[in-house]
Amino acid sequence: MSKSRYKNRRKIFNASEVTKSRQAQGASIKHYTTPKLVYPSDKTKKSLIEVEHIWSHGDKYWKLAANYYNDPGYWWVIAWYNLKPTDAHCNIGDAIMIPKPLSKILKYYGH
Repeated sequence: MSKSRYKNRRKIFNASEVTKSRQAQGASIKHYTTPKLVYPSDKTKKSLIEVEHIWSHGDKYWKLAANYYNDPGYWWVIAWYNLKPTDAHCNIGDAIMIPKPLSKILKYYGH
């Protein structure tokens, strides 16, 4: 299973003067376009298993992904599913839902 969330994303190259001045060779920088994420429908969500995790001191998305998916690289799945893009959007006591199985949620996401 590929964990790259960039797999199906378009690449653009930034060759602005500011970018060139920051590069030793004056080359452009490759960027990925921002994806248009579609949140799972209620029907899709009902077909998943949701494991509830209560956010506590020291929690990080990558740690949850390592624990629930055996791979910290899937941290973004948990962030996307909970509509909280970074760990800083979580507060102690928040209920964070872990969608399972991972293969099904990745298929929905387009991987």
